[in-house]
Amino acid sequence: MTRSTDDQPKTHARRGARTDGATAQEQLLDAAQELFYREGIRAIGVDAVVERAGVNKMSLYRRFASKDELVVAYLERMDEGFRRRFEASVAKHPGEPAKQMIQALEDLVKRASSPDYRGCPFVNIACEFGDPAHPARQLVERNKSYLMTRLVEISTAAGADNPVELAESLALLVDGIYATSQTYGPGSGPLLAAPRIARTLIDAACPAHANRKVHD
Repeated sequence: MTRSTDDQPKTHARRGARTDGATAQEQLLDAAQELFYREGIRAIGVDAVVERAGVNKMSLYRRFASKDELVVAYLERMDEGFRRRFEASVAKHPGEPAKQMIQALEDLVKRASSPDYRGCPFVNIACEFGDPAHPARQLVERNKSYLMTRLVEISTAAGADNPVELAESLALLVDGIYATSQTYGPGSGPLLAAPRIARTLIDAACPAHANRKVHD
C-alpha cells in the first residue's frame, strides 16, 4: 500500500529476528496504522496486527494491555500527523491568515486525491464506534477540537466578521472533502471545488481581505 512520506510504515524486521522493546512497539504501530486505516478497526484483530508486524503476541500485550489501547495509540499517531501537516500548510504563508486557510484546504484536497486515501481516520472511527464514551471517540473529539480551535484563531487573524461562523463553515468543508474522496473519488469535480468554495467563504467573511484582493 503506497502512503505519503510521513505516513509510510517502516520496513518490518525479518520474521524470527529479535527486536528490542522500542522497535517492537514501532513495528506494531506501523502495522496497526496500515491495517486499521485500510480495513477498519473492527475488521482487524490483534492476530492480524501481530502477523503484519512480525512480532509475537506477547510483544503486543507487553506494550498494549488491550486492543483498545492499541487503537488509542494508533489514533494519537494519526492526530500528530494531522497536526503536523496542518501547521506545515499554515507555515507556507506567514502573516497571511486568509491564504493559510485556503492553503490548508488545497493541501488536503491534494492528499485526498491519492488513490490509496481512505478518508479521515477520525471520521472512520466515529462511524465504527457509536459510544461517545469510548476512548477512541474521545480521540476523535480531541482532533476535531484542535482543528476548530485553529480555524477560529486563523479566522480571527484574517479579520472575519464572525470568526466562529467562518471556522464552522470551513470545518464542514473539510469533512466534505473527506467524504467526497470516498464517494466521488480522487480528483473528482466536487473534491476539486473545495478550495474555490473556501475562497468564496473567506472573501464573504473577511471584508478587509476581499478589499485587498480588489486593489492588488
